[in-house]
Amino acid sequence: MNIVVVGGGASGMFCAGLLASQGNNVTLVEKNERLGKKMYITGKGRCNITNNSDRNTILANIVSNPKFAISSLSKFTPQDTMDFFEREGVKLKIERGNRVFPESDKSSDIIKALEKWLYKNKVNILLNQEVKSIKLDGTFLIKLKNGEIKADKVVIATGGVSYPKTGSTGDGYKWAKDFSHSIIPLRPGLSGLIAKGCENLAGLTLKNVEASIYSNDKCLESEFGEMLFTHEGVSGPIILTLESKINKYYQNRKFTRPITLFINLKPAISDEELSQRLIKDFKEKANQDIKNLMPEYMPKSLIELVLHQANIPLNKKCNSITVEERDKLLQTLKGLKFKIIDICPIDEAIITSGGVDVKDINPKDMQSKLVPNLYFIGEVLDIDALTGGFNLQFALSSAYAMATSII
Repeated sequence: MNIVVVGGGASGMFCAGLLASQGNNVTLVEKNERLGKKMYITGKGRCNITNNSDRNTILANIVSNPKFAISSLSKFTPQDTMDFFEREGVKLKIERGNRVFPESDKSSDIIKALEKWLYKNKVNILLNQEVKSIKLDGTFLIKLKNGEIKADKVVIATGGVSYPKTGSTGDGYKWAKDFSHSIIPLRPGLSGLIAKGCENLAGLTLKNVEASIYSNDKCLESEFGEMLFTHEGVSGPIILTLESKINKYYQNRKFTRPITLFINLKPAISDEELSQRLIKDFKEKANQDIKNLMPEYMPKSLIELVLHQANIPLNKKCNSITVEERDKLLQTLKGLKFKIIDICPIDEAIITSGGVDVKDINPKDMQSKLVPNLYFIGEVLDIDALTGGFNLQFALSSAYAMATSII
């Protein structure tokens, strides 16, 4: 059987190797000069290949269409992923949050293992070959930049549109449309947020804070952990998570509702405890300027902004602070406010939200319900997850489900 896999990322390489291991004639087409180009930069160059957790945990970390992923994740689990790479000679380690990395901290070790496996299984690899079109007339005809290939089955594993310099330019969506598939609007996933009032805070990291997204006085999502300020706004682990959860309110490059970020600088302390601490400190340091007391509560670079939002002059003495001002300061410490005006561009996002509508894809084998023998796997589908190895695990699981259905 002649099978063409388009896209040499994680899902494409894994799928091609599996198919070829059972005697199929498999051609893997990659537009870049090398395979796995986007994988080189995942996990900050370390490649967080999976998350050592159970299926329910993985599903809980999938933002879009987790039910669709149940079947494939049941067939190929994180333990299966770890077993595969260790069999192929990659030593792995488990870090905070059950994140799995190569022991060497080099994404190239993961890519080399997959490449070696492809060559061992005699996959025909075409590099620097851009697919121009895919047509169906009895069999599939794949027109390349140089030449054409015929295939009994075609697998689209082209990824999304984030990091386009790695080759993720949305080609798979065009071919899906050509075969009458619907595309859920594309949005940045795991991306930073652009906010007003952060200009002087770039580089500041906050740990053990709670970030909450509000719209019209209603809390949409909250996350606890670490974040950082950028020249444009905010980023870091909890912000990336919040962005993926709220980007459903983002269409045509703007929010469909007002979005406000509140940062609780003291989430571990109750309002009453914080109030008593402020009263005590104001009394003990009565003659100090309020700005000189605040380093005990926050990084110095935040002091001016916090006092401005609390409407308290920097040089006001602690013994002159009114009850109303103290209450406003408490509210600001518990909810430093930023207006979110945009999401960082999709080409800067870690992943793509949206994609090929899964309603027209069979979750058991990733085959199109509209076109027999046409398959979609990995990020090209409308499946996206949070950070921690969950996206790569789905990429591998969907590839396994597809390949084994044929095998």
